[in-house]
Amino acid sequence: MSLRIGLGIGELGGGGASVAGVVDQVRDAARRGFTSVWMPQLFNLDALTAIAVSGAEVPGIELGTAVVPTYPRHPMALASQALTVQSAINNRLVLGIGLSHQIVIESMFGYSFDKPARHMAEYLSILLPLLHDGSVQFAGETLKAAGAVSLAEATAPPVLLAALAPRMLELAGRRADGTITWMTGPDTVADHIVPSITKAASAAGRPPPRVVVGLPTCVTNDADAARQRAAKTFQIYGQLPSYRAMLDRENADGPGAVAIVGDADSVAAQIAHLGDVGTTDFMAAPFGSKEERDRTIDVAAAMAQG
Repeated sequence: MSLRIGLGIGELGGGGASVAGVVDQVRDAARRGFTSVWMPQLFNLDALTAIAVSGAEVPGIELGTAVVPTYPRHPMALASQALTVQSAINNRLVLGIGLSHQIVIESMFGYSFDKPARHMAEYLSILLPLLHDGSVQFAGETLKAAGAVSLAEATAPPVLLAALAPRMLELAGRRADGTITWMTGPDTVADHIVPSITKAASAAGRPPPRVVVGLPTCVTNDADAARQRAAKTFQIYGQLPSYRAMLDRENADGPGAVAIVGDADSVAAQIAHLGDVGTTDFMAAPFGSKEERDRTIDVAAAMAQG
Protein backbone atom coordinates (compact mmCIF):
# COMPACT_ATOMS: atom_id res chain seq x y z
CA MET A 1 0.00 0.00 0.00
CA SER A 2 1.34 3.43 -0.92
CA LEU A 3 1.93 6.06 1.72
CA ARG A 4 -1.16 8.14 2.40
CA ILE A 5 -0.51 11.84 2.96
CA GLY A 6 -2.57 13.78 5.48
CA LEU A 7 -2.41 17.28 6.87
CA GLY A 8 -2.39 18.53 10.45
CA ILE A 9 -5.00 21.24 10.93
CA GLY A 10 -6.08 23.62 13.66
CA GLU A 11 -3.31 24.33 16.11
CA LEU A 12 -1.39 21.31 14.80
CA GLY A 13 -1.17 22.93 11.38
CA GLY A 14 -0.16 26.37 12.56
CA GLY A 15 -3.74 27.63 12.37
CA GLY A 16 -5.61 29.61 14.98
CA ALA A 17 -8.36 28.39 17.24
CA SER A 18 -11.55 29.14 15.31
CA VAL A 19 -14.17 26.81 13.89
CA ALA A 20 -14.41 28.86 10.70
CA GLY A 21 -10.65 28.55 10.26
CA VAL A 22 -10.79 24.79 10.67
CA VAL A 23 -13.57 24.53 8.10
CA ASP A 24 -11.45 26.54 5.66
CA GLN A 25 -8.43 24.28 6.30
CA VAL A 26 -10.48 21.13 5.73
CA ARG A 27 -12.01 22.52 2.56
CA ASP A 28 -8.60 23.52 1.20
CA ALA A 29 -7.07 20.13 2.11
CA ALA A 30 -9.87 18.29 0.33
CA ARG A 31 -9.51 20.50 -2.73
CA ARG A 32 -5.78 19.83 -2.84
CA GLY A 33 -6.24 16.06 -2.73
CA PHE A 34 -5.07 15.17 0.78
CA THR A 35 -6.40 11.81 1.92
CA SER A 36 -7.00 12.98 5.49
CA VAL A 37 -6.83 15.83 7.96
CA TRP A 38 -5.90 15.46 11.62
CA MET A 39 -6.86 17.75 14.47
CA PRO A 40 -5.45 17.75 18.00
CA GLN A 41 -7.45 18.06 21.18
CA LEU A 42 -5.59 20.75 23.04
CA PHE A 43 -7.08 23.42 25.30
CA ASN A 44 -9.01 25.63 22.92
CA LEU A 45 -11.25 24.11 20.26
CA ASP A 46 -13.00 20.83 20.90
CA ALA A 47 -11.64 18.63 18.11
CA LEU A 48 -14.65 16.35 17.62
CA THR A 49 -17.09 19.26 17.52
CA ALA A 50 -14.94 21.09 14.96
CA ILE A 51 -14.67 17.91 12.90
CA ALA A 52 -18.44 17.45 12.95
CA VAL A 53 -18.96 20.99 11.67
CA SER A 54 -16.21 20.71 9.05
CA GLY A 55 -17.20 17.28 7.80
CA ALA A 56 -20.82 18.31 7.42
CA GLU A 57 -19.68 21.07 5.05
CA VAL A 58 -16.83 19.31 3.23
CA PRO A 59 -17.45 15.86 1.69
CA GLY A 60 -15.05 13.05 0.92
CA ILE A 61 -11.95 13.61 3.02
CA GLU A 62 -11.17 11.46 6.08
CA LEU A 63 -11.13 13.40 9.37
CA GLY A 64 -9.14 12.24 12.37
CA THR A 65 -8.36 13.28 15.93
CA ALA A 66 -4.69 13.34 16.90
CA VAL A 67 -5.53 12.80 19.68
CA VAL A 68 -8.37 13.01 22.21
CA PRO A 69 -7.07 12.48 25.79
CA THR A 70 -8.95 9.69 27.53
CA TYR A 71 -8.84 10.74 31.18
CA PRO A 72 -11.23 13.74 31.00
CA ARG A 73 -13.94 11.81 29.08
CA HIS A 74 -15.60 8.64 30.29
CA PRO A 75 -15.52 6.07 27.47
CA MET A 76 -19.32 5.92 27.33
CA ALA A 77 -19.41 9.69 26.76
CA LEU A 78 -16.70 9.46 24.11
CA ALA A 79 -18.46 6.59 22.34
CA SER A 80 -21.64 8.65 22.14
CA GLN A 81 -19.78 11.68 20.87
CA ALA A 82 -17.77 9.72 18.29
CA LEU A 83 -20.85 7.99 16.89
CA THR A 84 -22.68 11.32 16.74
CA VAL A 85 -19.79 12.75 14.71
CA GLN A 86 -19.85 9.68 12.47
CA SER A 87 -23.53 10.30 11.79
CA ALA A 88 -22.87 13.96 10.99
CA ILE A 89 -19.99 13.32 8.54
CA ASN A 90 -21.15 10.12 6.83
CA ASN A 91 -18.77 7.78 8.66
CA ARG A 92 -15.43 9.43 7.83
CA LEU A 93 -14.06 9.75 11.36
CA VAL A 94 -10.83 8.18 12.58
CA LEU A 95 -10.85 8.31 16.37
CA GLY A 96 -7.34 8.85 17.67
CA ILE A 97 -7.10 8.63 21.46
CA GLY A 98 -4.23 8.88 23.91
CA LEU A 99 -3.20 9.19 27.53
CA SER A 100 -1.89 12.76 27.29
CA HIS A 101 0.82 13.42 29.91
CA GLN A 102 1.15 13.27 33.67
CA ILE A 103 1.63 17.02 34.00
CA VAL A 104 -1.64 17.65 32.14
CA ILE A 105 -3.74 14.94 33.78
CA GLU A 106 -2.59 15.53 37.35
CA SER A 107 -1.70 19.22 37.46
CA MET A 108 -4.42 20.58 35.16
CA PHE A 109 -7.29 18.09 35.45
CA GLY A 110 -6.60 16.79 38.93
CA TYR A 111 -6.87 13.10 38.02
CA SER A 112 -4.46 10.34 38.98
CA PHE A 113 -2.03 9.24 36.29
CA ASP A 114 -1.25 6.02 38.16
CA LYS A 115 -0.72 2.93 35.96
CA PRO A 116 -1.61 4.56 32.62
CA ALA A 117 -1.38 1.31 30.64
CA ARG A 118 -3.99 -0.25 32.92
CA HIS A 119 -6.18 2.80 32.47
CA MET A 120 -6.00 2.54 28.68
CA ALA A 121 -6.69 -1.20 28.67
CA GLU A 122 -9.81 -0.64 30.80
CA TYR A 123 -10.82 2.34 28.66
CA LEU A 124 -10.71 0.21 25.51
CA SER A 125 -12.70 -2.52 27.29
CA ILE A 126 -15.59 -0.06 27.48
CA LEU A 127 -15.11 2.06 24.36
CA LEU A 128 -14.65 -0.70 21.78
CA PRO A 129 -17.71 -2.80 22.70
CA LEU A 130 -19.87 0.32 22.67
CA LEU A 131 -18.62 1.36 19.24
CA HIS A 132 -18.90 -2.09 17.68
CA ASP A 133 -21.76 -3.78 19.57
CA GLY A 134 -23.68 -0.89 21.09
CA SER A 135 -23.57 -2.09 24.69
CA VAL A 136 -21.15 -2.88 27.49
CA GLN A 137 -20.91 -4.41 30.95
CA PHE A 138 -17.49 -3.87 32.48
CA ALA A 139 -16.05 -3.32 35.94
CA GLY A 140 -12.32 -2.66 36.20
CA GLU A 141 -10.06 -1.21 38.85
CA THR A 142 -10.44 2.37 37.64
CA LEU A 143 -13.37 2.39 35.21
CA LYS A 144 -16.85 0.90 35.20
CA ALA A 145 -19.66 1.02 32.68
CA ALA A 146 -23.03 -0.59 32.14
CA GLY A 147 -25.18 0.67 29.33
CA ALA A 148 -25.78 1.08 25.64
CA VAL A 149 -25.04 3.62 22.91
CA SER A 150 -26.62 3.21 19.50
CA LEU A 151 -26.97 5.36 16.39
CA ALA A 152 -28.38 3.33 13.53
CA GLU A 153 -26.74 5.36 10.77
CA ALA A 154 -23.29 5.43 12.36
CA THR A 155 -20.62 2.76 11.98
CA ALA A 156 -17.77 2.19 14.42
CA PRO A 157 -14.86 4.49 13.54
CA PRO A 158 -11.35 3.06 13.41
CA VAL A 159 -9.67 3.64 16.76
CA LEU A 160 -5.99 4.57 16.73
CA LEU A 161 -4.03 4.66 19.96
CA ALA A 162 -1.20 7.12 20.54
CA ALA A 163 1.41 4.55 21.51
CA LEU A 164 5.16 4.91 21.97
CA ALA A 165 6.16 2.70 24.92
CA PRO A 166 6.29 -1.10 24.45
CA ARG A 167 3.19 -1.88 26.55
CA MET A 168 1.12 0.72 24.73
CA LEU A 169 2.28 -0.47 21.32
CA GLU A 170 1.35 -4.03 22.29
CA LEU A 171 -2.08 -2.84 23.39
CA ALA A 172 -2.55 -0.82 20.21
CA GLY A 173 -1.64 -3.77 18.01
CA ARG A 174 -3.72 -6.27 19.93
CA ARG A 175 -6.91 -4.26 20.37
CA ALA A 176 -6.94 -1.06 18.32
CA ASP A 177 -6.66 -0.37 14.59
CA GLY A 178 -3.25 1.23 14.72
CA THR A 179 -1.24 4.04 16.24
CA ILE A 180 -0.52 7.74 15.86
CA THR A 181 2.97 8.99 16.72
CA TRP A 182 4.42 12.45 17.21
CA MET A 183 8.02 13.58 17.53
CA THR A 184 9.20 10.11 16.56
CA GLY A 185 11.96 9.96 13.97
CA PRO A 186 12.35 7.53 11.06
CA ASP A 187 14.87 5.20 12.70
CA THR A 188 12.61 4.75 15.71
CA VAL A 189 9.59 4.21 13.48
CA ALA A 190 11.56 1.56 11.60
CA ASP A 191 13.10 -0.38 14.47
CA HIS A 192 10.59 0.16 17.29
CA ILE A 193 7.13 1.42 16.34
CA VAL A 194 6.37 -0.63 13.23
CA PRO A 195 7.80 -4.00 14.34
CA SER A 196 6.29 -3.77 17.83
CA ILE A 197 2.74 -2.93 16.79
CA THR A 198 2.81 -5.24 13.77
CA LYS A 199 3.96 -8.18 15.89
CA ALA A 200 1.19 -7.58 18.42
CA ALA A 201 -1.48 -7.29 15.73
CA SER A 202 -0.30 -10.45 14.00
CA ALA A 203 -0.26 -12.41 17.26
CA ALA A 204 -3.84 -11.31 17.91
CA GLY A 205 -4.97 -12.30 14.43
CA ARG A 206 -5.75 -8.70 13.51
CA PRO A 207 -5.13 -6.96 10.16
CA PRO A 208 -1.92 -5.00 9.65
CA PRO A 209 -2.25 -1.82 11.72
CA ARG A 210 -2.26 1.74 10.50
CA VAL A 211 0.85 3.64 11.53
CA VAL A 212 0.24 7.37 11.34
CA VAL A 213 3.44 9.37 11.77
CA GLY A 214 3.15 13.07 12.48
CA LEU A 215 6.13 15.43 12.34
CA PRO A 216 6.71 19.17 12.05
CA THR A 217 7.36 19.87 8.37
CA CYS A 218 8.84 22.89 6.62
CA VAL A 219 9.85 23.46 3.01
CA THR A 220 12.49 26.15 3.30
CA ASN A 221 15.58 27.68 1.74
CA ASP A 222 17.36 27.65 5.11
CA ALA A 223 17.19 24.22 6.75
CA ASP A 224 19.44 25.15 9.66
CA ALA A 225 17.26 28.12 10.59
CA ALA A 226 14.14 25.98 10.26
CA ARG A 227 15.54 23.35 12.63
CA GLN A 228 16.38 26.08 15.13
CA ARG A 229 12.85 27.43 14.80
CA ALA A 230 11.41 23.94 15.31
CA ALA A 231 13.58 23.45 18.38
CA LYS A 232 12.11 26.62 19.89
CA THR A 233 8.51 26.24 18.70
CA PHE A 234 8.17 22.62 19.81
CA GLN A 235 10.57 22.66 22.76
CA ILE A 236 7.91 21.45 25.23
CA TYR A 237 7.80 18.09 23.44
CA GLY A 238 11.45 17.55 24.24
CA GLN A 239 10.61 17.81 27.93
CA LEU A 240 7.60 15.47 28.12
CA PRO A 241 8.80 11.99 29.16
CA SER A 242 7.08 9.93 26.45
CA TYR A 243 8.40 12.09 23.61
CA ARG A 244 11.78 12.52 25.28
CA ALA A 245 12.16 8.74 25.29
CA MET A 246 11.54 8.60 21.53
CA LEU A 247 13.96 11.46 20.89
CA ASP A 248 16.61 9.67 22.95
CA ARG A 249 16.00 6.46 21.04
CA GLU A 250 16.53 8.44 17.82
CA ASN A 251 19.72 10.03 19.25
CA ALA A 252 18.04 13.38 18.67
CA ASP A 253 18.81 16.28 20.97
CA GLY A 254 15.34 17.76 20.56
CA PRO A 255 12.34 18.31 18.29
CA GLY A 256 14.38 20.28 15.77
CA ALA A 257 16.43 17.18 15.00
CA VAL A 258 13.41 15.11 13.93
CA ALA A 259 11.52 17.84 12.09
CA ILE A 260 11.28 17.31 8.33
CA VAL A 261 12.95 20.36 6.78
CA GLY A 262 14.73 21.28 3.57
CA ASP A 263 13.95 22.21 0.02
CA ALA A 264 11.02 20.66 -1.80
CA ASP A 265 12.95 17.62 -3.07
CA SER A 266 14.53 16.95 0.30
CA VAL A 267 11.24 17.16 2.18
CA ALA A 268 9.54 14.87 -0.33
CA ALA A 269 12.37 12.34 -0.01
CA GLN A 270 12.21 12.39 3.80
CA ILE A 271 8.46 11.81 3.73
CA ALA A 272 8.82 9.00 1.19
CA HIS A 273 11.45 7.34 3.39
CA LEU A 274 8.90 7.08 6.19
CA GLY A 275 6.74 5.05 3.83
CA ASP A 276 9.70 2.82 3.05
CA VAL A 277 10.11 1.91 6.74
CA GLY A 278 6.47 0.96 7.30
CA THR A 279 4.53 4.17 7.87
CA THR A 280 1.05 3.89 6.34
CA ASP A 281 0.00 7.54 6.80
CA PHE A 282 2.11 10.67 7.10
CA MET A 283 0.65 13.68 8.88
CA ALA A 284 2.43 16.88 7.89
CA ALA A 285 2.33 19.61 10.55
CA PRO A 286 3.44 22.75 8.66
CA PHE A 287 5.45 25.36 10.54
CA GLY A 288 7.49 28.42 9.70
CA SER A 289 6.58 31.62 7.91
CA LYS A 290 3.35 31.83 5.95
CA GLU A 291 5.32 31.40 2.73
CA GLU A 292 7.09 28.33 4.13
CA ARG A 293 3.83 26.81 5.38
CA ASP A 294 2.21 27.39 1.99
CA ARG A 295 5.14 25.75 0.19
CA THR A 296 5.05 22.84 2.63
CA ILE A 297 1.36 22.26 1.96
CA ASP A 298 2.01 22.45 -1.80
CA VAL A 299 4.71 19.78 -1.63
CA ALA A 300 2.66 17.49 0.62
CA ALA A 301 -0.41 17.95 -1.57
CA ALA A 302 1.57 17.00 -4.67
CA MET A 303 2.63 13.80 -2.94
CA ALA A 304 -0.96 13.12 -1.86
CA GLN A 305 -2.08 13.33 -5.48
CA GLY A 306 0.65 10.87 -6.50
